[in-house]
Amino acid sequence: MREREEGSNDYVIGIEGDIDALDAYAWNALVDAQPAATPFLRHEYLSALERSGSAAAATGWTPSHLAVRRRGTLVAACPLYLKEHSYGEYVFDWAWADAYRRHGLAYYPKLLGAVPFTPVPGPRLLAPGDALRRVLLDAIVAFTRQARLSSAHLLFLGDADQRVAREAGWLMRSGVQFHWTNRESAPWADFADFLASLQRDKRKKIQQERRRVRDAGVTYATRVGREITEADWDYFYRCYTLTYRAHASTPYLSRDFFARVAASMPEHWALFVAERGGRRIAASLLAIDAARGAAYGRYWGATEPLPCLHFDACYYQPLEWCIAHGYRRFEGGAQGEHKMARGLLPVATASAHWLAHPEFARAVADFLEREGRAIDGYIDELNERRPFKAT
Repeated sequence: MREREEGSNDYVIGIEGDIDALDAYAWNALVDAQPAATPFLRHEYLSALERSGSAAAATGWTPSHLAVRRRGTLVAACPLYLKEHSYGEYVFDWAWADAYRRHGLAYYPKLLGAVPFTPVPGPRLLAPGDALRRVLLDAIVAFTRQARLSSAHLLFLGDADQRVAREAGWLMRSGVQFHWTNRESAPWADFADFLASLQRDKRKKIQQERRRVRDAGVTYATRVGREITEADWDYFYRCYTLTYRAHASTPYLSRDFFARVAASMPEHWALFVAERGGRRIAASLLAIDAARGAAYGRYWGATEPLPCLHFDACYYQPLEWCIAHGYRRFEGGAQGEHKMARGLLPVATASAHWLAHPEFARAVADFLEREGRAIDGYIDELNERRPFKAT
């Protein structure tokens, strides 16, 4: 723990190596006060990552959470990790690390402000206003310098964080995701109504894909919250690991992690289980936030191969459920231009970066300026190919 007084406001700023050292009620109060907060920022979620060993020093994620207190009360915070690699981030800086290595400099460890393994945009500077957001940014830079780290990075930032980071001179980086949003005026009444709004070729393709799954005899059981049994979680986790195995990779999250979030925040999960001939063949997991009307596509897997099953389980079933239950937004996860044909539209994401080495900072700034122009052009091009009928 490192503490220091911060001017006349008497702030005490510290780094905590364990999320459970921070009061859960106070942390969640900061989260709930953010307009664009997500379930992934909740104390329960971050604690499950640490307690399960999924995000821990042994996996290259050393918790180093920033806490600002005033008179003993937590008034601002930021989830931070010392990183020994760039896995599980979804904002790719491997080329930066390689450039440091080729110049005989160490890029790792670096300081990362993010939710591990979760490319979902939202606030990272948990503060009630810009003044305390700036306190957090200044503290991140001070800690980066004090620990002689190469850099600090804040990933998938909400709008307020982007504004303050840009004003503070951090380097901004753009990305693209694909999100579905229900119409503000005349929301779609059901999935058929949504399909009717799509261009004819897109609508026919979705209908054909759903028909192939239905004609194969597949039905779905949807379970929400405490309806999801331990056996359901066991089956889902089997599917989850099979997806990683198919890509010759290792799962980031342990079965214990899912057991913990199922117990501590059950209201934030919806599970779609595909069945055929009396046996389960696939599962798709959503994180949900009923209060904000938002759903987040997370993980899926199948124990039997079946054409079009992925699209049905991961997009069409969740979208149908979202419309039926009044959810306004469905985020489909990182990357995937193919999602546009399913009604998910491009959305710009942003991250902020601070590099200690002046020459590398200038080089990265030049790169990000060129990359940013390319991203803007890419989004413009995508928007010219929107899948909906002209209005």
